[in-house]
Amino acid sequence: MSTIEDPSCSECGLLNCYRHGEKFPDFCLTEAVDPARVESTIESYRGDGLDGKLYQAAAEVEGLYYGKLTRVEETLVFARRIGASRVGIATCVGLIEETRIFAKFLRQGGMTVYTVLCKVGSVDKTDVAIAEELKVRPGKREACCNPILQARLLNDQKTDLNVIVGLCVGHDSLFIRYSEAPVTTLIVKDRVLGHNPAVALYTAKTYCSRLFDEERIKGL
Repeated sequence: MSTIEDPSCSECGLLNCYRHGEKFPDFCLTEAVDPARVESTIESYRGDGLDGKLYQAAAEVEGLYYGKLTRVEETLVFARRIGASRVGIATCVGLIEETRIFAKFLRQGGMTVYTVLCKVGSVDKTDVAIAEELKVRPGKREACCNPILQARLLNDQKTDLNVIVGLCVGHDSLFIRYSEAPVTTLIVKDRVLGHNPAVALYTAKTYCSRLFDEERIKGL
């Protein structure tokens, strides 16, 4: 295995920053970071602003419901704890059935819900400079995803919290970039693994050993 020139947390086998039961490694970020930078984040989390509200609500949900609630349920509880009443959903067209169930659940929990599908605007991919051969089905009309418009339409609705349901890698980045409301993710897209990308990591030594096929990775 090649040596990591600039090791960070993924190379640490002690994780002493969590429980303080071991010695910190020489490259530990906790040891190296300026205490003033740590304190500046702590002040944000303690404060009465949006950062503090989000952080404290997240910690409360974790502490009270650890291992007890599904992420679907946690999302509702989190929304309540930050005082949200209007929840936006930015959904992939391929997960619209899951989104309908989720929206029904949120409404049952007292939320006003507004959903925007990824294909909103219905602009063909070739109109945004995507080559015809790069369509999933070349030669046919295929609307592009429009995460910026999804965000702007939810901004128009003055949502308090936006939830991502299965947006593509990268499209989710654009949605988060343009969303005025805080964003959390319910489902991440993985068409191969049933939207559970952690499976690739769990089976990296068996079924997904291709992750470490250097020649294959270079060719992707």
